[in-house]
Amino acid sequence: MTSYTPAEPLAIEANDLVKVFGEQRAVDGVGLAVPRGAVYGVLGPNGAGKTTTIRMLATLLRPDGGSARIFGRDVVAEPTAVRSLIGVTGQYASVDEKLSATENLIIFSRLLGLSKADSRRKSVELLEEFGLAEAANKPLENFSGGMRRRIDLAASLIARPPLLFLDEPTTGLDPRTRAQMWDTIRRLVREGSTVLLTTQYLDEADQLADRIAVIDRGRVIADGTSDELKASVGTSALQLTLTDRDRMEEARILVGEFLSRAEGKVVEATISPEAGRITAPLPDPTITTDILIRLREHDIRIDEINVAKPTLDEVFFAITGHGAEDDTDTERSAA
Repeated sequence: MTSYTPAEPLAIEANDLVKVFGEQRAVDGVGLAVPRGAVYGVLGPNGAGKTTTIRMLATLLRPDGGSARIFGRDVVAEPTAVRSLIGVTGQYASVDEKLSATENLIIFSRLLGLSKADSRRKSVELLEEFGLAEAANKPLENFSGGMRRRIDLAASLIARPPLLFLDEPTTGLDPRTRAQMWDTIRRLVREGSTVLLTTQYLDEADQLADRIAVIDRGRVIADGTSDELKASVGTSALQLTLTDRDRMEEARILVGEFLSRAEGKVVEATISPEAGRITAPLPDPTITTDILIRLREHDIRIDEINVAKPTLDEVFFAITGHGAEDDTDTERSAA
């Protein structure tokens, strides 16, 4: 993680941010400390409060409580100064689909104060940089989802802001385009940018983020590097796939009880319904055989067994009790 001194403010410093929509607390005391020159991942399901948090940090929503600073500038007291320091890329392209890629970028450049000549030069540079030069004169309505996402990101980089908010930038993209976006994000950070990345893709946070905050139901419930978060659920993880999925809850309880006795503390096994798998932290892999014998005593048959280092999937299940995509999107409807 990038070091900093008091003379060099954090890229983002948020304390106890709150946002309420009606009776719903979409954000309920979020705190973030994001150093310069890093990718900071904000991981959580739909409706967790990720987008609302970004909108407050980007001065698009006024917080109902708490405070936030961007490079030392207060988001409420100094919104104009904050906006000059940031770029925001959302999940959906904020561009005119009837216009060409070049026309869109020129419009954005002119709105940011560039001359006609500089606007055209900038659009050519960005289209080349994002692999869109051959489609420069095509209307955006003919672009694929991945191309639209890239043009949206290009538009947010016209002014090369020191801080870039990427709100689920790869949602719905095919694997190849996602990989291209990941390469772009890594390059931006190498060139000095700071990136706040929200995602519900656990592998994306694992691949890109120097540090990760896990948000669930409007609160930060865990924070650390990927390795630190994985270590919090054990040095290894036991994964069991049952022959009879109707007995998964029974097996989960048996595994949890066995591990709790072995550890002398409560250990919870979790169920991944999508994968049909039971996962549990396994501090001592040598007791795996004893667990299997215990399940056999209850006539619970195993189709597949795996012992591996925990992934962010296991971390998320262990921390929240549900998957990263389980919640409904109440946040966006409230906003």
